[in-house]
Amino acid sequence: MELPLKAVAALFVLAATWVVSRVQQRPLDVYGIPPRQAFGWRFWEGVAWGFAMLSLLLSPLWLMGHFHVDSVSLKGGALLAYGLGWALVFLCVSVNEELTFRGYLLFTAARRAGFRRAAIYLSLGFGIAHLFNPGETLIGILQVVGTGLLFCFMIRRTGNLWFALGFHASWDWAQTFFYGTPDSGLKSIGYFLNTSIQGPAWLTGGATGPEGSIFSLAILALCALLIHLRFPTAIYPDRPA
Repeated sequence: MELPLKAVAALFVLAATWVVSRVQQRPLDVYGIPPRQAFGWRFWEGVAWGFAMLSLLLSPLWLMGHFHVDSVSLKGGALLAYGLGWALVFLCVSVNEELTFRGYLLFTAARRAGFRRAAIYLSLGFGIAHLFNPGETLIGILQVVGTGLLFCFMIRRTGNLWFALGFHASWDWAQTFFYGTPDSGLKSIGYFLNTSIQGPAWLTGGATGPEGSIFSLAILALCALLIHLRFPTAIYPDRPA
């Protein structure tokens, strides 16, 4: 697994954020990661949303006969070991990417340009960072940019990164481990279900995985609407003090 590398990257960005907070004499709260809320109920709500939205993305492909669950790949101790292992991997991925693109940088960019412009700039950067993933397509990159905007919207409405962190980790875990599909063009080892996807790449995502499906853009829009209904008030300031 990729756990050691991902853990080092997550620890590095956490340490860098902490050092900046000490140098600037600001609490970590202003960068969107209040320690007192670490892995609290907002994080776990995000986990539930992430799994539900990825499952919803696969639903129309299943109904149309393009997505099939063929068999169960893991059982018993192997299921538990790989499930927990991939959960830790994607928690590290989530911490690394969320703090890199939507932690200190979002705070700083929003102070200068306002939250909306900052969200656009950083989401474009998020998309560029995924350009070199194997099997990426235009729809897949558009989905990454849209996901960046969605995460920024979650932060705007919930006030910090904990919901987005849970959502991000759970979405990737469901895609890679639970359903055993490619994630941004990368196919894992040690997944729960043996599944297959057949059909045109623009519809199914092809080698990119479900994130490359045209349905992914619709799911992002639906999720943004549901977030608006669930969290109707903006909490993260437009221009942080």
